[in-house]
Amino acid sequence: MTLYTKPKRIWLRQHPVLSENWVQDIIAADPSVLGLGDLVLRDRERIHPRAGRLDLLLQDPETYKRYEVELQLGATDENHIIRTIEYWDIERKRYPQYEHCAVIVAEDITSRFLNVISLFNGALPIIAIQLQAYEVSGHTTLVFTKVLDQVERGLVDEDEDAISAPTDRSYWENQKATPKTLALMEKVFDLVKEADPEVELKYNKFYVGLIKQGRAQNYVTFRPNRTSMTLEPKLPRTDETDAMLEAAGLETLEYATRWNHYRIRVTEKDIKTHTDLFRQLIDEARDRREG
Repeated sequence: MTLYTKPKRIWLRQHPVLSENWVQDIIAADPSVLGLGDLVLRDRERIHPRAGRLDLLLQDPETYKRYEVELQLGATDENHIIRTIEYWDIERKRYPQYEHCAVIVAEDITSRFLNVISLFNGALPIIAIQLQAYEVSGHTTLVFTKVLDQVERGLVDEDEDAISAPTDRSYWENQKATPKTLALMEKVFDLVKEADPEVELKYNKFYVGLIKQGRAQNYVTFRPNRTSMTLEPKLPRTDETDAMLEAAGLETLEYATRWNHYRIRVTEKDIKTHTDLFRQLIDEARDRREG
């Protein structure tokens, strides 16, 4: 016999204990609960002079996209949507190197208000998420449902990340990647050191770069995660390089136009089969930087 417990819907706006700060704590600890991907927390209660505080600033470590998130318990209202758009506008003007998306989270997004938000969605990237709280067997659970997705439309300034968010190998092994994907990264890094023996790995919050004699040398960067490892040689996109990667059967992600680097998924088999190709890409990227 299958046991079943009927969940009881509760409204946080009226709850005597559970507050907006409590919801913020949950999202800040695990931004993936929003259903927007494996995001990381960049800031919380971010002060905007003369505009108030942005509840949460989240970022996708793979695409560098930033999400300006505003929470509201209860139903959405005019003030809430105005604040959401205002914070998004302030952040995109302050940091134009990023892609930005406004996110509105509320317990009740009414059909009338959803129609209003939809009017903006063609002109600015905005996502609406309905938050529902339930009581199940004495525990409270939250369900986030995306009711309006953005119409798709860059990238992190590497120097900002390197200065503001240095980390170490332990951080990457325990929180971002795995011993296996870090080992893949280090095998490719061995190819870097063949021609540049003084270079070392520099662990930053969103990527692993290179450092030499105290200075960043990011002609190649790495992004290991839980399932794979991405190599990013800084090279202009050319038909010749595209054809070479395609012929090798390597999995390439969208070319990062703003920062002029390829994004190549690397497997254990790739390293063994295409050692010379990886060495060539690394050498070309280094030569371009030094030249």
